Amino acid sequence: MSRIGKAPITVPKGVSVEIGAGNVVKVKGPKGELFQAVDPDITVKVEDGVLTVERPTEQKRHKALHGTYRAILNNLVKGVSDGYKAELELVGVGYRADVQKQALTLSVGYSHPVVVLLPTEIKASAKQDKGQNPIITLETHDKELLGLVCAKIRSIRKPEPYKGKGIKFVGEVLRRKAGKSASKK
Repeated sequence: MSRIGKAPITVPKGVSVEIGAGNVVKVKGPKGELFQAVDPDITVKVEDGVLTVERPTEQKRHKALHGTYRAILNNLVKGVSDGYKAELELVGVGYRADVQKQALTLSVGYSHPVVVLLPTEIKASAKQDKGQNPIITLETHDKELLGLVCAKIRSIRKPEPYKGKGIKFVGEVLRRKAGKSASKK
């Protein structure tokens, strides 16, 4: 049995879970509402505030889907109750970030500023203290959407291994390279 798949999901107060037609799970909470279509082979049950995911057989496909859907449903429940937050740091001289409504404007060493239009579900803010790197904070209830947006922003200027310049997550450790050898005999 899958250790992740068989773990029950406790539904917190204020969160409602409904299983609709076509095995679509609808999770509604204080932060928002999310949907997830589940494979027809996988059974999802809600009893006494506990969400469980079960598989019909021990086939490799069913084992894989079992753990995957349990993790996805857990992310939905956590998202609508607590929400998710990601912080990106801009490392480089003259790098700046500015948020106006749903438009994130980045100055990251190109000849022009790069504008990223954010989905309406994401709340963004940019903080720039003197002597510190600018930090972009993204908050939402949808973990999948947050990951996609962070990957898109990071792809604008990936951190490079020599000086470490670029857009990285706060607290992320980068593998650094030595660069040219300066020893000549």
